[in-house]
Amino acid sequence: MGRWEPNARERLAAAALELYGERGYEQTTVAEIAKRAGLTERTFFRHYADKREVLFGGSGELEELFVRAVAGTPADAAPIEALAAGLDAASEIFADRRPYARARHAVIAANAELKERELIKLASLSTALAGTLRGRGVPEPAASLAAEAGVAVFKVGYERWLEASEDRDLVQLVREALTELKAVAAGG
Repeated sequence: MGRWEPNARERLAAAALELYGERGYEQTTVAEIAKRAGLTERTFFRHYADKREVLFGGSGELEELFVRAVAGTPADAAPIEALAAGLDAASEIFADRRPYARARHAVIAANAELKERELIKLASLSTALAGTLRGRGVPEPAASLAAEAGVAVFKVGYERWLEASEDRDLVQLVREALTELKAVAAGG
């Protein structure tokens, strides 16, 4: 086993996604993932708490990036503009990850437990964004409404980006979704 080889986390994630696509999430074991990656089960558990987390391991980093971008906007920026900065930052990290994202989405869409986990991660993101907006002086319920809207915009743009016929960048699709939200909010 290549326990000292670099990129163990990435190798495990790639192996898991391959196996989930071939056999299904439920039918794949941690032992099979580790073997496919050329690593041990012990190494797997050093990187991931369970086989679900292989699919959600980057959600903390995404949340941190999104929140940091919102927090870093000028103090006089409107909540929607602060969220736009967060949406841009979050979208940019997916630039070269469309094949992985499509495969991941297919695995999640085929399993109710994983769909629920995805919704929990999105709710956590919304809560973090609302807290950041409150920290910028946005009162309730505006902070929570804006945060939920920001997550919805990201989700809509992301789902469009995953479509087989779509070749535009995620940043562009998220910006289009934000423009649509603004039009709807303005009564257009």
